[in-house]
Amino acid sequence: MNTHASAKMSRHEPEALHPGSLLGDFVLPRLDVTISQAARDLGVSRQTLHRILDSRASVTPEMAVRLEAFCGIPAVFWLELQCAHDLRRARASLVQALPRIPRYRLSRLAMRQLGAIDGR
Repeated sequence: MNTHASAKMSRHEPEALHPGSLLGDFVLPRLDVTISQAARDLGVSRQTLHRILDSRASVTPEMAVRLEAFCGIPAVFWLELQCAHDLRRARASLVQALPRIPRYRLSRLAMRQLGAIDGR
């Protein structure tokens, strides 16, 4: 994909779902588990779980590991959702500042050596 196409797509990408929405709207109902029971099973307070479900708190690596143990969805899935949500919000909040930041670029070889891009 060329740079112009990827930049165009990023401006029109949908709001990234907060993992708490998925947990509350999809996972818990299908497991037939209440929020209180889930909080007990996860070993966290109801308030902590409510903050995640209400998208007021992030899913941390620790919580992602707890969720993996709880429902079998890999921890990395929860963290990738949280990261996508956080990045979308950061890009939106920096929309005025980003164009003013000078652009420096590493070579493709250096990027590959870092593992920042695949070897293609």
